[in-house]
Amino acid sequence: MNILFTCAGRRNYLINYFKAALNGKGQVFATDMQLSAPAMVDADVAIIVPAIYDELYVPKLKQIIAENNIKAVVSLNDLELPILSAHKNELEALGAKIIVSDESVIDIAFDKVKTADFLTSIGLLTPQTFVSLEEVLQLIDKKQLSYPLVVKPRWGSASIGIDFPKDQEDLELSFRLQHKRLKDTILSGASEKDAGNAILIQEKIIGKEYGMDVLNDFDGNYIGTFVREKLSMRSGETDKALSVIDARFEAVGKTISEHLKHIGNLDCDVFESNGKLYVLELNPRFGGGYPFSHEAGVNTPKIYIDLLNGEKNIQQHIDYKAGVLFSKCDRLIRVG
Repeated sequence: MNILFTCAGRRNYLINYFKAALNGKGQVFATDMQLSAPAMVDADVAIIVPAIYDELYVPKLKQIIAENNIKAVVSLNDLELPILSAHKNELEALGAKIIVSDESVIDIAFDKVKTADFLTSIGLLTPQTFVSLEEVLQLIDKKQLSYPLVVKPRWGSASIGIDFPKDQEDLELSFRLQHKRLKDTILSGASEKDAGNAILIQEKIIGKEYGMDVLNDFDGNYIGTFVREKLSMRSGETDKALSVIDARFEAVGKTISEHLKHIGNLDCDVFESNGKLYVLELNPRFGGGYPFSHEAGVNTPKIYIDLLNGEKNIQQHIDYKAGVLFSKCDRLIRVG
């Protein structure tokens, strides 16, 4: 069984988790725009591809799938998810399972306004979210909203361009500057469809921050929720975390799963404030916090492989334990 990781980047841990899960019964392929991407070094086979918005990108993926007997494709990039989802049927016609959710799911997760609307519609708490500066200023005048706030791209990724204004001057400057700078970031293409409403303002929730992996099977059926308390962050990713087992999070994860019907792993950000849980982000892919779930006892790579093989006894790969503390550290690898 050969598995392909697209936009592999720095996710060496996923490459190695899947290599271990395959146990010699297949190879892990990785693609990126550069051979010097760290994850390319650990893959069994590394292949250079065009940029994801290049017209040759999807044809190149088709060629790789066909020529290398690829049985599953896993994307590690938010910006690529809509592309793979849109071409899912034609890619799967080549014999590979594209482990990506349907376009409607990707749209909800990628558009943070739709994320907030979706979460509210299923009865979960989420920060108040706006795209109108005037509306926010009116709510602040009415004492219905207060500083600090969060200003960030509506279609965002990897914590790019997030500000925390503490007063009106900060808010107005940040909002205008984010609109101006957005076109110079990798998010510009994703924001073109509604550039005038591409920056949002959110209520800032103060409290403990958690990461949550909500795992579904490939038919969108719920498997489980795996939670970690984020003890420190770096560059938008969890750097140190403690595994948690709490029925409240389990209930939130199951509610999301049953309504969203995503495929595979869903990475979520959750805040606990005054005893209440607020869901902030839904990322239908492996996130930077997945290694903490893995080391605490859920082996999602083995679950994926069993599902691909038609095996049903996936619970054997879940032995999640609370109180497991892990921290990431840097390592130097030769890339050329």
